[in-house]
Amino acid sequence: MFTGLIEAIGQVRTLTPRGGDLRVLVETGKLDLSDVKLGDSIAVNGVCLTAVELPGNGFWADVSLETIARSAFVDLKPGARVNLEKALLPTSRLGGHLVSGHVDGVGEIVKRADNARAIQFTVRAPGDLARYIALKGSITVDGTSLTVNAVNGAEFELTIVPHTLSETIMGDYHAGRRVNLEVDVLARYIERLLLGERAAEPNTSGISEHFLAEHGYLNR
Repeated sequence: MFTGLIEAIGQVRTLTPRGGDLRVLVETGKLDLSDVKLGDSIAVNGVCLTAVELPGNGFWADVSLETIARSAFVDLKPGARVNLEKALLPTSRLGGHLVSGHVDGVGEIVKRADNARAIQFTVRAPGDLARYIALKGSITVDGTSLTVNAVNGAEFELTIVPHTLSETIMGDYHAGRRVNLEVDVLARYIERLLLGERAAEPNTSGISEHFLAEHGYLNR
């Protein structure tokens, strides 16, 4: 688990194809690796990766086909800057929100605008994730825990203060850039619980307005 509070900005050094998936070398910059050992988890742009080699100034990790399919990892090239966070410790402060490092889908930056000293971004999420995004709720963008300030269909707005812009890669964002999204895990569990016994049925399509009305959660 992670908090969504970025600890350092790293850099992709090498992406090596390995039998259909990838092995990546990430240079970790100011991230303290003194307590990291083989097998530990580090989030790279919100993707939980396992350190399989520790050369000293970074780590090597394997990137599975599932991760490639569900994230914007395939867009990264050598030299790309990435957000980094080590896994949460039991003694850590939970300053952001609980983040699993399991990317749900890829969004797109559709607008960037000045907002006093901050920057306001409009992000378009995949349609199947829109129901998990709520006004003033939490969302993770490239591993950064953020608060949703407005929602319009599948698009949502984020207001990013100068500190976050300087300590993450969000200052690099421009319209058209693809970003990793992870919705609040509590929303997913609530949806699953609402299914009740139907959760055991194959090929369930999830919660619909009809289902909510049928079970008394909406006025008919």
